[in-house]
This record gives sequence, C-alpha cells and structure tokens, in this order.
Amino acid sequence: MLEIITAFLMIAGGLFCFIASLGMLRLPDTIIRMHAATKAGALGSGLIFLSLAFFYMNFSTTLRAFAAIMFLLLTAPVAAHLIGRAAYCTRVKLWDKTWIDELAYTCDWSQPDPDPDEEP
Repeated sequence: MLEIITAFLMIAGGLFCFIASLGMLRLPDTIIRMHAATKAGALGSGLIFLSLAFFYMNFSTTLRAFAAIMFLLLTAPVAAHLIGRAAYCTRVKLWDKTWIDELAYTCDWSQPDPDPDEEP
C-alpha cells in the first residue's frame, strides 16, 4: 500500500512539474511565466518530496522532506515576485493583451523627473 501512495505522489509531482515547464515555454511574458513556475513548480516539487518521505519512512528523511517543502512554500512566491518586479523595472516587454499595470509607479524610471529650477 505504501508503494502505491509513493508512486501516486511521485507521478502527480512529476505531472505538476511537467505542467510548470509547459507553462514556462508557452505563456507569453515573464510576469505570467512566473505564475506557472511558482504555483505548479512548488506543488510538483512538494509532492515529490512528500513521496520521498513516504518511501523512506524514517524520522531524519521525513523531517528533511518537510523542511524542504516548507522552504519551497516560503521562498518560491517571494523569489517569483522579486524576479517579476526586476523584469518589469528593467523594461522587459509585457504581453500585448496586458491592460492592468499595477506596477506603473513603482520603478525609478516611471517617476517624473523633478524640475531642476524648483527649490526643495
């Protein structure tokens, strides 16, 4: 029974990682690709680590697997946010159908230049 659970988790994790890789290849711009890499990639890797914990079933390996899952869940969204923001601030071209720009005033280049004749 344990082998079936391990196999199911491993296959499900592999499928989610495959979906994440397809999203990275097929989605139109960097900001949207970050969504696929973060959500499906973290879930797929987490399921693979969970299958590892079920397969070995000793305390040390299980603890390491759960620590890796927690690390993934804590760092993947933050890293994707920072990569997406850096891509936006370095003027990576957005998809043509992107019409909401919530980061419009967050980068240095988006702020109007101060008037040099104006006193502070």
